[in-house]
Amino acid sequence: QVQLVESGGGLVQAGGSLRLSCAASGRLFDTYAMGWFRQAPGKEREFVAGISWSGGNTYYADSVKGRFTASRENAKNTVYLQMNSLKPEDTAVYYCAADSSGLLDPAAMDYWGKGTLVTVSS
Repeated sequence: QVQLVESGGGLVQAGGSLRLSCAASGRLFDTYAMGWFRQAPGKEREFVAGISWSGGNTYYADSVKGRFTASRENAKNTVYLQMNSLKPEDTAVYYCAADSSGLLDPAAMDYWGKGTLVTVSS
């Protein structure tokens, strides 16, 4: 069993930055790929970024490529999402999720956090 808790969300002006954290409890955190997803009001949840269990591989949605960076510290059971050059369209609830398969398919993630709200004002 893995429990995930996101933090770091908040209100920021367009062009600003935020760093989200996702702290995991439970065993074998370093065997899971981790994904970041977001859901804006009235929209479906979408993939934002992912990172392999070792941190050696990262993946990004086209909409955030070059602006967001995923990283992890397995010794601290924590994964991060650094978000720069934020835009109003980045406003959403951001979720982290753990994936034992490594596929980062939102339909197949093993565990989800409860999310943290990011609001970007124009």
